[in-house]
Amino acid sequence: MELRGKVALVTGGGRRVGRALALALAGRGATVAVHFNESGSGAREVVGTIVGNKGRAKAFSADLTQPAAPSELIESVVSKYGSLDILVNSAAVMIRTPFGEISGDDWDGMFALNLRAPFFLAQAAAPHLRRARGAIVNIADLAAFETWPAYIPHGLTKGGIVHMTRSLARVLAPEVRVNGIAPGTVLLPENFSAEDASHLKETTPLKREGTPDDVASAMLFLLDADYITGETIIVDGGRHIRR
Repeated sequence: MELRGKVALVTGGGRRVGRALALALAGRGATVAVHFNESGSGAREVVGTIVGNKGRAKAFSADLTQPAAPSELIESVVSKYGSLDILVNSAAVMIRTPFGEISGDDWDGMFALNLRAPFFLAQAAAPHLRRARGAIVNIADLAAFETWPAYIPHGLTKGGIVHMTRSLARVLAPEVRVNGIAPGTVLLPENFSAEDASHLKETTPLKREGTPDDVASAMLFLLDADYITGETIIVDGGRHIRR
């Protein structure tokens, strides 16, 4: 896919991995709709960086845990730019929820943002993406392929993203390609200690952490790879093969 002149929406584009994805798309000449909810300053900083490099970008606010928000966000982006070529579902939360301490609110909040919102964003975007012969990239997580006892609901949402990727790839073919990325240790949760970081490095076959740019590189590859759909690439330094 030639990205120059294309319109891309990146959810959660104002911080962490989403930030790297938005900047990577802009670096290839795409116009980027940078979605945010609570990270308004981050989204504005990303937009400022893109515009400062003579690119096109705008920040769009939406609380994607609200049922109507996904379709409203798609409508806002299309109203602004007239089209939509790429949807990158990156917005998510990762909350530590030890078994026995999980509340209904924890469960509902994670599923609303991590799984329900990407599905309904894709559904609302589908007519526009079909016209554009566009693409969707869903950000999953290594937790989709492993069992993390303190993050069971999170893992369930990310496993759902992998299944959703395969299902949407079939439903939206041949006009729209749908792929996913499952990052491993590319950006540690903010509450992780130095000891946690050291343990993760030592138990990763490549013996180092990755970076958000590693995820961005995978995204660009999937957008370029016109004969790949329904796949989820694991970007984890080999952690999934360590046993």
